[in-house]
Amino acid sequence: MTAIEQTEAARPRGTRLPRRARRNQLLGAAQEVFVAQGYHAAAMDDIAERAGVSKPVLYQHFPGKLDLYLALLDQHCESLIQSVRVALASTTDNKQRVRATMDAYFAYVEDDGGAFRLVFESDLTNEPAVRERVDKVTNECAEAICEVIAEDTGLSQAESMLLASGLGGLAQVVARSWLHSDRSVPRDQAVQLLTSLAWRGIAGFPLHGTDQHH
Repeated sequence: MTAIEQTEAARPRGTRLPRRARRNQLLGAAQEVFVAQGYHAAAMDDIAERAGVSKPVLYQHFPGKLDLYLALLDQHCESLIQSVRVALASTTDNKQRVRATMDAYFAYVEDDGGAFRLVFESDLTNEPAVRERVDKVTNECAEAICEVIAEDTGLSQAESMLLASGLGGLAQVVARSWLHSDRSVPRDQAVQLLTSLAWRGIAGFPLHGTDQHH
């Protein structure tokens, strides 16, 4: 059950929940409010009301609005990092690896909870703790892709990281653009188009120790 689903299940006031379940419920409520209103317009009153709890209960778990936001960022940044790692490990066929990685970004932005907006469209990126987390998800996804590129091509770490950053940035920006265009192209088709574009580039680097391309 997702945090937002727990929010729906536990919204009536007066329900006593185990601490972990209550925390997840509050995070789900906060996510709904932050996604809909942005950080600056959101109020702890709104989040408590959405969760169906009193403000003292909310403050028992999170001392302030920023603490709530950072907890959500930690959760959803880690979710994308893990999805990219799973995609890269899902096959040894490099073209399929590219496709799985592109699809991981599309799946992330398409999630009904809209958590990607907190990560990639935050109105709080001037806050150092937020910037640190946004940079972390970008860098760790790139590092995961970089590891595969360096191993397969024999390119230097710096060269591989540049290519990996390009692939990750391409996937993230295009996936968001696709979502904001109201999914005018079916997801599978969009992923395939982006895979074809990315593959035409990365396949130009021969596999390490061979004259063959990927």
